[in-house]
Amino acid sequence: MTAEISHDRLNDEDYPAYTMGRAAEMLDTTPTFLRALGEAKLITPLRSEGGHRRYSRYQLRIAARARELVDQGTPVDAACRIIILEDQLDEAQRINEELRTAPSGPHRKTDV
Repeated sequence: MTAEISHDRLNDEDYPAYTMGRAAEMLDTTPTFLRALGEAKLITPLRSEGGHRRYSRYQLRIAARARELVDQGTPVDAACRIIILEDQLDEAQRINEELRTAPSGPHRKTDV
């Protein structure tokens, strides 16, 4: 593996670089919490060849958001649903903005 490829992976938000233990440590939580997020289908970690869970930076950001909600007293399942709905809303707003700012389609001349 060249240094360039390795560097690209470090910058890749979706590269599963973190073990469950490291992810839990970074989020100041437990592996049980991360497993609960997986069971609620909020995040689906990739598996190493040995079957161990591996998390990306993107997944860690989602897990951190869930942790914030849980720390505020929201049950894990509800926190996961809130995050999923927030993500769907963001996507719908992005699509609406694209449609609003897209140039109009080609104008057809009508026969006279």
